[in-house]
Amino acid sequence: MAEPSTTPSTAPDELCDRFLRHLATERGASRYTLRNYSEALNEFVRWHQGERGQAPAWAELQRDDFRGYLRHLGRNKLSRATMLLRFAALRSFYKFLIRHGLVAASPIKNLLLPKVPKRLPRFLTPQQMEDLLHAPERLAQAGEETAQPAGKSRGKLGRPVEGSVPRRDQAILETIYSCGLRISELCGLRVEDITRSEQLVRVQGKGGKERQVPIGETALAAIAKYWRALPTAPRAREPVFLSSEKKMGPMKPRILQLRLKRYLEIAGLDPQLTPHKLRHSYATHLLDAGADLRSVQELLGHAHLVTTQVYTHVGTERLKRAYEQAHPRAK
Repeated sequence: MAEPSTTPSTAPDELCDRFLRHLATERGASRYTLRNYSEALNEFVRWHQGERGQAPAWAELQRDDFRGYLRHLGRNKLSRATMLLRFAALRSFYKFLIRHGLVAASPIKNLLLPKVPKRLPRFLTPQQMEDLLHAPERLAQAGEETAQPAGKSRGKLGRPVEGSVPRRDQAILETIYSCGLRISELCGLRVEDITRSEQLVRVQGKGGKERQVPIGETALAAIAKYWRALPTAPRAREPVFLSSEKKMGPMKPRILQLRLKRYLEIAGLDPQLTPHKLRHSYATHLLDAGADLRSVQELLGHAHLVTTQVYTHVGTERLKRAYEQAHPRAK
């Protein structure tokens, strides 16, 4: 038997490439899904080359091969969520291979994987949300990011800050909360996606699925105020939220995350909260106010109702805590 190679090949796997092209062109997968799946498949290929001295022959792999890979991930102390993500990519890959007649069955089927404990989504209370929505205005009033005659001021780190930034950020926060958007959906919004007269926004969701969501008057007014602060208002096919006054490029997710941290600090909230927590807040507040679960599912763009049902558990847990604290016979 030949000795395993100590320098495994890094040549791309043809079937993996075909699968990723299929996801991009036929399934409309987001760039984040493509990135995660590509990393997961490439990682397995590298592991197999290192362990077996050759690239994986996908049709010949057995369940024990993947059990070995699972043990490898465990030894590297990867989280259970990360392991599940790796195997989600492999499972989807094998479904693709089966549909195209390239393998007869999936060796991953019925493989026992570590369970991730269910965690309820974190969200802000209505008052905390109100404080956060006013944080850009408070920052501007404090003078830290108020525009000078030249149109700029110095930010916290000494870099010039455009005068429209606080208004843009307030419009972003209002829009996320008003529409329950994912960060990628917000950054992808175009001016033509907003129908002002009907108070509707056309959203491109996961997998290229389009949906219409209502947008409140407060959010529309904040967007209009932001556009008036720009040297030139964006046109129909241009982004609603610009990364800079000088460029017509869209707001970048990473910049949005950093700006949110600043506003969370100003509002006295946990700066580790992500933009997605605002989406959680949107869903929870709707259900608390009496919205039905199916409507919230459609507003969020969830493919399956079970994804939305986690928010009903949030309300139930809060009721249980209130009962335990207030009822004389609770304990």
